[in-house]
Amino acid sequence: MRFLLLLITSLLTFATVKAQNPVVKKPADTTKDRIDTLRSPEYVNLGKIAGKKAVRRSLIFPGLGQMYNYGLVVEDVKSGAVPGKRIGQKIYLIGKMGAIYAGGTLLVMSYIDNRHEYKRFLSELQYRQLNNNQPNPDGNLSQYTNTEALTIAKNIYKRNSQVVLISLVGLYGLNVLDAYVTARLKYFNVDDTLSFKISPSTINNNTMYGYSPAPALKLTIKL
Repeated sequence: MRFLLLLITSLLTFATVKAQNPVVKKPADTTKDRIDTLRSPEYVNLGKIAGKKAVRRSLIFPGLGQMYNYGLVVEDVKSGAVPGKRIGQKIYLIGKMGAIYAGGTLLVMSYIDNRHEYKRFLSELQYRQLNNNQPNPDGNLSQYTNTEALTIAKNIYKRNSQVVLISLVGLYGLNVLDAYVTARLKYFNVDDTLSFKISPSTINNNTMYGYSPAPALKLTIKL
């Protein structure tokens, strides 16, 4: 009974103290939502972003980077960012895509033809080595009376196929480079704020006799 009275007294005391100390809400911190008007906006290099996108597309499949650049021109025309319809620039981009596909097709056809001839001459040489230097009746190369001429022809076709492969790799790389440069140049700044100034100046030759000025020209570029 005594313990129960003590417990009730303690609860009443705690409730009284709690009521005398109300919870005070802290004011909300509004500084987090403020915008710093003194800080300059972060610079976004649109040319670099467009260049990366064009490179990725060209690496996936040749010509996709040029198609992306064509789309950029179409968007500028529709939004009115550039005057006119840019028909010449559109034709130029389409022409580059056609040149890429035409060149790639010709190189692939040339590679297939050279590999076919290489294998034909190689098969003829192997047949003659196994048949006492007799020509293969099904090979259509009986006009080559000695194996030396066959060997020379085989090596020529092999070298041609290797050159064509290198040319294909070069065309692929050129396609990527062209897409990147075209995308970067689209955002290249050539407005009136870009200027340079050439003025006379002097430089110090730092000779053993002390200061020795020499005439020079100073180039100042304003971006």
